[in-house]
Amino acid sequence: MPAFKWGFTMIWKITTLLSVGVWATVLAATSTIAADFAPRDEAVAMVKRAVVFIQEQGEAKAYAEFSRKGGQFHDRDLYITVLGLDGKVLAHGQRADFVGQNLIDAKDPDGKLFIKERSDLALHHASFWQRYKFSNPTTQRVEAKDMYCERLGETNVCGGVYGS
Repeated sequence: MPAFKWGFTMIWKITTLLSVGVWATVLAATSTIAADFAPRDEAVAMVKRAVVFIQEQGEAKAYAEFSRKGGQFHDRDLYITVLGLDGKVLAHGQRADFVGQNLIDAKDPDGKLFIKERSDLALHHASFWQRYKFSNPTTQRVEAKDMYCERLGETNVCGGVYGS
């Protein structure tokens, strides 16, 4: 009666194959998750495209496009917002209900007056990064957000990334 013997070499081969399979699955899942979030360089590029779009198409057409979900200025968790330096929301790619509201006194969950801070930064810088917390449309959780902004006249044109 033939008996199957598990030797060290056989166990090592099976363990190695299982480990490789597990790691391949983990890496595939990680790259899929990472692909769902825009990186900082894409935020900069989108803001620069948005500024040109405003200059070429005019504010009314541009702001409507920025506020349209699924439009050309939406990519995963990245979208455009435009605020007057007084804190009035002129366009918002995630929250159309904010358009027309003055949010100068808005605070993030840590109490940071992030719209006021953004307006103050624009008075001293043509472009800048700002960090605060906001609801991520992809995860539906409040997360750290890095917002890149360029001043255009009396407005801030911004696009932000989460979890960077």
